[in-house]
Amino acid sequence: MKTINKLSAEFIGTFWLVLAGCGSAVLASTSPDTGIGTIGVSLAFGLTILTMIYAFGHISGAHFNPAVTIGLAINGKFNKKELLPYILTQILGAICGAIVLYIIANGKEGFDINQGFAANGFGQHSPGGYSLPTALITEFIMTFMFILIILGATDELAPKGFAGISIGLSLMLIHMISIPVTNTSVNPARSISQAIFVGDWAIQQLWVFLLAPIAGAVMAGMAYKIIRPKLNKLKESQPIEIKLASE
Repeated sequence: MKTINKLSAEFIGTFWLVLAGCGSAVLASTSPDTGIGTIGVSLAFGLTILTMIYAFGHISGAHFNPAVTIGLAINGKFNKKELLPYILTQILGAICGAIVLYIIANGKEGFDINQGFAANGFGQHSPGGYSLPTALITEFIMTFMFILIILGATDELAPKGFAGISIGLSLMLIHMISIPVTNTSVNPARSISQAIFVGDWAIQQLWVFLLAPIAGAVMAGMAYKIIRPKLNKLKESQPIEIKLASE
């Protein structure tokens, strides 16, 4: 697959993740008549990644997240030469998604971007008022588990055809757990795109949502090397199939 095809898929997928995922939080989560709440936003993020995996997984691997790209590279499942182009493309796609979301949201009278624009935060900017240490731990663990699930679900030893479902459901679950804590990042590109528009406190706190997800991804990439059984050892442990001459 040509690099331009891969990067195009990553751009569109990350664009859609931010527009649909963050869009559900900004436009629909607290609407008086059609508010979808935390569960609805969690479902939106899960469905977004699930649909994009089946749309573009065969083209780019469907990362749509610098943490995923880094975790796969650490695990040896991704060409490190493509690391920087993937990450830059993901960030650009996320920013473009945020631009479109801002245009849509700004079409309503009284829209105030200072309300948060689905930016990630801690302390007084955490939906539940959670502290900095809690935010760091939450983002680290959530990203760690997310990358482990991706590595396991896409492993050649895993059942075929179900990776998108398990990954989408895991992202939904992660949001259900951590939206009250940090508004859920586990994705530096998603955090960067929203922080750029909110500015001020969101930019000041952005380091948390770069550091913790990347650290979680690195640890997950290394951990899966230990957890996963070696294929040759697995084959050796399987019973020998004896075929009859008549077969």
